[in-house]
Amino acid sequence: MNSSGQNSCEKNDDFKYFMYSVVFSLVFVVGLLFNVIAMYIFFCTLKVRNETTTYMMNLVVSDTLFVLSLPFRIVYFIRRDWLFGSILCKISVALFYTNMYSSILFLTCISMDRFLAIVHPFRSQSIRTKRTAKLACLMVWVMVLSGSIPTGFLLDTTSPNNTNSSSKFCFENYSKKQWKAELSKVVIFIETVGFILPLLLNVFCSVMVLRTLKKSQTISRGGSLNKAKVLRMIFVNLLIFCFCFIPYNVNLIFYALVRSNILKGCYAEQVVRTIYPIALCLAVTNCCFDPVVYYFTSETIQSSIKRKSIGWYNGTKLMQTDSIQGSPNTAVKNLTLRGMRLNDKESTVDEFYQRCE
Repeated sequence: MNSSGQNSCEKNDDFKYFMYSVVFSLVFVVGLLFNVIAMYIFFCTLKVRNETTTYMMNLVVSDTLFVLSLPFRIVYFIRRDWLFGSILCKISVALFYTNMYSSILFLTCISMDRFLAIVHPFRSQSIRTKRTAKLACLMVWVMVLSGSIPTGFLLDTTSPNNTNSSSKFCFENYSKKQWKAELSKVVIFIETVGFILPLLLNVFCSVMVLRTLKKSQTISRGGSLNKAKVLRMIFVNLLIFCFCFIPYNVNLIFYALVRSNILKGCYAEQVVRTIYPIALCLAVTNCCFDPVVYYFTSETIQSSIKRKSIGWYNGTKLMQTDSIQGSPNTAVKNLTLRGMRLNDKESTVDEFYQRCE
């Protein structure tokens, strides 16, 4: 199709603004709640920290930063006009890419860590250390920020039809010139480094772990392997990849081909423009699902949550009993005994986790 035919294609994707407003609002509420709880557990109550929790702590920081930027996006989607200036738009764009691809890479680190622990439990003891995990997290941050910050700050916000309109776009409506000159190269880089390679690593690690689980011999340092826990970890990781990341990144490739005028035709443009908002909504939900990874793949975090729940329940019950019986000295003694029992349970759980890890 010639350029005139290409320009005559109808581009009605206004449905995305209502969808974005609703989905991003839900993600903000749920994501903020879940990640604040996760941060409290990681930084205030978690006493046993290992390689996996190191990756998770970095992941929750990335998710929280992105969630805090969502109110600006929500206002923009409702008003269809960016009111907060070019700098905040660029920061918002950078945080989006930082969150998505740091999430992918940190989940890949968790998957590789489980691969080493299960498939090579003895040879990997010198590699699987908290120091190595911190270095890996530093490499992820450097890699992601070196890609997301230039992407966010080099791209310009545009106005409708690239004219001097009073309404400003943010994170959309880039010109074809930008797509051909800059964005197509950015997409190639982030899709290769930030999606395709991590996806292949996740699939490889999952397949090797599943093959190892079929063997009957004992392979973990703590005795028999908890297969249910490992299968749960693999399922949750792959589910997040399939649900959140694959739709957006696959569609982004075709979207870039269409916007760069490599893939031509009105039908192709209509399809990618329709799928893109849906895929983007799925992608931003990852900051709500990451806390699921924390809970279902870490025995330490499950134990921490259970300890806090039992402590709050027993404390409330004790205060109610004390108010009925009216014996302050007895209440103090009971509270001390309960605290000692909880500490004993905590030590037992931590020792068990260290053996299993």
